[in-house]
Amino acid sequence: MNRVLWLAIGLAVPLAAQDARQIVEEAQRRGRATSQRYEGVLEVMGGEGKVTKKSWQSLRLGSYGDSKSMIRFTAPAEVKGVALLVVNHPDRSSDQWMWTPAIGRERRIALQDRSTRFFGTDFSFEDLEERDVNQYDYRLMGEEAIDGAACWMIESIPKQTKSSQYTKSVVWIRKDNYAFARIDSYSKNDVVRRLTYTNISNIQGIWTASRGITRRRPA
Repeated sequence: MNRVLWLAIGLAVPLAAQDARQIVEEAQRRGRATSQRYEGVLEVMGGEGKVTKKSWQSLRLGSYGDSKSMIRFTAPAEVKGVALLVVNHPDRSSDQWMWTPAIGRERRIALQDRSTRFFGTDFSFEDLEERDVNQYDYRLMGEEAIDGAACWMIESIPKQTKSSQYTKSVVWIRKDNYAFARIDSYSKNDVVRRLTYTNISNIQGIWTASRGITRRRPA
């Protein structure tokens, strides 16, 4: 009896890890498209409640984890034309270049600079690259509702070959449509960044969030 129980416990760990990976793979599969185009307004909260708005466009070509994407500011005038090109790779960190009209040339973003903020936003350069499923180890932590929607909670830890400012992340994936609902990024045991997706709707067959809120060191 004890031997049977031990075998059952031993098999449960790899099965849970496999299930977590399969959930993430399915979420990425459902969000896959040959090309994507977004437009939006980025609101940055400053001191004393001051809000700075920046309009942006995002273009993306290629399959998930092996794609090229560009983020470009279109307004206001002081940031118009600033652009970031991200070339994602399935087996290593992305290559990134930023174009700044004021100096009239591009600048390659070195790996050691990926933790710095992208042009005064709450996103670091690393936050803007795609998370290829093969660069992380996964563990199913349980279930929790986000905005009334049941979600899987999955821990993802970067593999040794993945350069990251974060020691781990916890992602919430909705059980009804496999859309990402929230991502908490950790440095050691502290949450240093929280991204929450809201207003999720089906756009041309892909469940897409039209609003996202990111916070550094959330309470």
